[in-house]
Amino acid sequence: MPTPEQHNIRFGEAVWVWARVAALSFGGPAGQIAVMHRILVEEKKWIGEERFLHALNYCMLLPGPEAQQLATYIGWLLHKTKGGIVAGTLFVLPGFLAIMLLSWLYALYGNLGAIEALFLGLKAAVLAIVFAAVRRIGSKALRNPAMWAVAAGAFIAIFFLSVPFPIIILVAAVVGYLGGRSGLKTFEASGGHGSLGGTPVADRDTALGDHIPDHARPSLGWSLRISTMFLVLWLAPVAALLMIAPESVYTEIALFFSKMAVVTFGGAYAVLAYVAQEAVQNYGWLRPGEMLDGLGMAETTPGPLIMVVQFVGFMGAAREAGGLDPLLAGTLAAILTTWVTFIPCFLWIFLGAPFAERIRGNVALSSAMTAITAAVVGVILNLAVWFAVHTIFGEVIEFRAAPFAFDVPVLSSISWPALLLTVAAIAAMFRFNAGALTVIGGCAVAGLFLGLVPL
Repeated sequence: MPTPEQHNIRFGEAVWVWARVAALSFGGPAGQIAVMHRILVEEKKWIGEERFLHALNYCMLLPGPEAQQLATYIGWLLHKTKGGIVAGTLFVLPGFLAIMLLSWLYALYGNLGAIEALFLGLKAAVLAIVFAAVRRIGSKALRNPAMWAVAAGAFIAIFFLSVPFPIIILVAAVVGYLGGRSGLKTFEASGGHGSLGGTPVADRDTALGDHIPDHARPSLGWSLRISTMFLVLWLAPVAALLMIAPESVYTEIALFFSKMAVVTFGGAYAVLAYVAQEAVQNYGWLRPGEMLDGLGMAETTPGPLIMVVQFVGFMGAAREAGGLDPLLAGTLAAILTTWVTFIPCFLWIFLGAPFAERIRGNVALSSAMTAITAAVVGVILNLAVWFAVHTIFGEVIEFRAAPFAFDVPVLSSISWPALLLTVAAIAAMFRFNAGALTVIGGCAVAGLFLGLVPL
């Protein structure tokens, strides 16, 4: 039976494999997880199906991007702490560099007619992708009337009542946890991502084998030491900004995205609903259409979709640059945003990974996750409707009559090119099963044509 030192997976080889995984990680968390499964389980046979799924289920219980955390977990499992750090960092790096470049280009040339026309198409494609995410997640999560009720309640709360996303997730978690503790079958786990496809590989037939490596056994001392290190790395810049410039946009960004790192359960699209609600409506860092532009960038580059927050931070600081050059201010804010978003991901993994075996089969925690997933369907539907209103209509007014507060489109301000592209993108995905990248490419070309030719 192999030990961690005898599994014959060289660290240098692992670095190149993680770089390859990162370069191929397009298409959101489902596509990224499928890439990891194909390379690590089927092709390399480094770990088996059961261990891969257990790691995935653990990462789904954590706040933050589950695909990046899964890479960190498996990297740690194979090569201890350095393996986790390298795997998690490489997973983010290509997307970070690509979004940074696109943010610079957007800030410099975003008002040109051709660029605006290009992003007209991207907005329509992204809108279709978000509606597809509602259908995909809803088909797995909404398995009974109770889950439909949780989803409907979440949508009403966030869209019509402007209830903050963290409160919605907290209430759903409590409801699910209590339901699981009570033994209600309604809240039984729904199976996460379902089948990953491909050829199943037994743990015993892999390089790591079916045993638990020594470093993966619970050690409270190690978990506390490594967690303290990452906690300091995460919060030290935030504390420094609070002391030096408490009113600056950088402090706002550090505090907001640090809070996001703690409360954002439910996947990338649920996170984006929270970011859109706060960054656009409360902080005014960017306009609704620009949020869609940023998501279009994230959809077309490798890495986690949550990399869109880097664009949000960039634009927020570029517009409140003070005495700095706007591009420099945006670059510093983009680095800060990425730092406070992803450093906590390493903290969660290294703190809890050695204890992950203990939570397997915990009915109450699984039920809490089931309810959260149902609530996320409602939250993502809110994101889709909100994006649709601000994409298809040029003017929106806010309806306020306590306790309600929501956006209402001005029908006369409809953009026919945006509507036409959105309908075509939705038809391509729902009727003809076109892939996300195909829809994005087609909409980008069509947007250039429709945006530059008056209708």
